[in-house]
Amino acid sequence: MSTSPHLRAGSTAIGAYTTSIDPESAGWGYSSLRVLELAPGQGHELRTGDSEWAVLPLTGSCDVSCDGRSFTLAGRRSVFSGVTDFAYLPRDAIARISSAGGGRFALTGARCATRLEFRYGPASGVPVELRGAGQATRQVNNFLAADTFEADRLIAVEVLTPAGNWSSFPPHKHDTEREGESVLEEIYYFEIADGPDGPGMGYQRVYPSGAGHATDVLAEVRSGDAVLIPDGWHGPSMAVPGYDMYYLNVMAGPDPERAWRICDDPVHTWVRDTWAEQAPDPRLPFYSRPAHGSGGTDR
Repeated sequence: MSTSPHLRAGSTAIGAYTTSIDPESAGWGYSSLRVLELAPGQGHELRTGDSEWAVLPLTGSCDVSCDGRSFTLAGRRSVFSGVTDFAYLPRDAIARISSAGGGRFALTGARCATRLEFRYGPASGVPVELRGAGQATRQVNNFLAADTFEADRLIAVEVLTPAGNWSSFPPHKHDTEREGESVLEEIYYFEIADGPDGPGMGYQRVYPSGAGHATDVLAEVRSGDAVLIPDGWHGPSMAVPGYDMYYLNVMAGPDPERAWRICDDPVHTWVRDTWAEQAPDPRLPFYSRPAHGSGGTDR
């Protein structure tokens, strides 16, 4: 990998993108992430090239046009306020993203071979899942999980962890080609809730999983930070007391089957067995998916 695994907010900014990570800068083969900031009334052209992309509002709403069609994404006030709709962009396309009110929009990408259709993903269709129990409870918005929305290689989900809880735990990996495990490069992109006197923080751990897998990170993460995980056990993601944590996971890899298969660190997998005796954290879910969508106009 050609860069540090911990990328601080703004360190990869290019033009309209406050975060810009691609396979070349990451030193791997597939996964990409850009965070686009638009002022009110501003638009941006995206050439998708050899990758498929999803447009995911972090704050605000937008219109997305591609292949002679256009969808309105109703979006949300913040990542902590609700599930959002999204748009899927095919490879080898020219798309335009515009926002009357302005906002920030995550573009999750993966190099791929197959060109699929430009499509709209309604917020009402995003499965919201609770994982873990007790202080390991977290919420997962499976908007582009392998089994919830069709793509060629791209997998992307959102995880929300209440203040004081640990997520991505037990530590797990997906870096070895074998039965029961996928090979996936992964990006964690963080947003941390502010406190009454300033911005919040959290922590992320990644450690080596064996010969040739040497990624080692213990990082204090703040809003806008990203962590690259080409290999290794990853977890926990720690939301410190007082500050809720959000992260966006972007994954893709060389396996012909688009699947998320993981292997727990065997030292810590026993923790899963304790969840049956614990209640989920009552603070979750932060929100549920809406019964009906408010965006998606095709024109």
